[in-house]
Amino acid sequence: MKDQVDSIQLANAGKFTNPLVTAKGETRASVALTNPQTLWFNTGTLCNIACENCYILSSPKNDALVYITTAEVEDYLDQLDTRKWGVNEIAFTGGEPFMNPDMCDMARASLDRGYDVLILTNAMRPMMRKSVRVELSKLIAEFGDKLTFRISLDHWSPEVHDKERGKDAFARTIEGMEWLRDEGARMAVAGRSIWAESDAQAREGYAEIFAKNNFNIDAQDPGITVLFPEMDETVEVPEITSECWSILDKSPDAIMCSSSRMVVKRKGAEKPAVLACTLLAYSPEFELGETLEEAERDVQLNHPHCAKFCVLGGASCSA
Repeated sequence: MKDQVDSIQLANAGKFTNPLVTAKGETRASVALTNPQTLWFNTGTLCNIACENCYILSSPKNDALVYITTAEVEDYLDQLDTRKWGVNEIAFTGGEPFMNPDMCDMARASLDRGYDVLILTNAMRPMMRKSVRVELSKLIAEFGDKLTFRISLDHWSPEVHDKERGKDAFARTIEGMEWLRDEGARMAVAGRSIWAESDAQAREGYAEIFAKNNFNIDAQDPGITVLFPEMDETVEVPEITSECWSILDKSPDAIMCSSSRMVVKRKGAEKPAVLACTLLAYSPEFELGETLEEAERDVQLNHPHCAKFCVLGGASCSA
């Protein structure tokens, strides 16, 4: 993680240091929590594979974020009731969420309260264990389209996908998707737009894979087939100032931290913490406190990801 921080600092020397002011002395842009729609839970950074360019450095050895429990999730669901945020979606990410033994219970706790639930998964061995499939079958049958599985399929080509995720990863993910299809589960896909192809070409490739496997997934819908921009932290990016909103003709309300927060449990911590963003688990300045009430404060866009991924890239982790 130190190498990650060093690369950011080298590429953007002098930038992203003062939370209120840019390197040029201009007022840094900030985003208020104006319309909370999604509460994310990171289930833990342990994963069954180690991707070449994982956004959150998940791997079979990284337990910097430990497994969150059903009781801890329920506590935050209670806080949602108290704070009256108006959230309609509870989302789970990792790591690989199905490494967490409480994953199905946490999904049920959220679904029982009427929330839509989104689970990000690679659909590989952790999800395909017999005990997990038994519980998922029950959830899919009981809650139908209230439960969505967003499958990590970095590219529509097995060769490109496997370069990122390892030999035969594509085939194992397709196998998991076939099982979800046969169960009648609602699926979406998360890919990456870092390859040498246009958005239209990428979506055409995904459409062919979906049609070939009879997957009911719309390749043209950017909320269903989500193509995330490149997250190269060694590339210099501009700082976002308060003036940028009018220059870019963009509203702060369109930025992810205006509508979501993420709960994590750090290794050695007594309690979970609430973060401003799903992508900045290792940046302490984006930790807002232990409670949702503390997390209601504005977020200063003081990180390269804020600029490249959210403001300029226009991406969002939510559907």
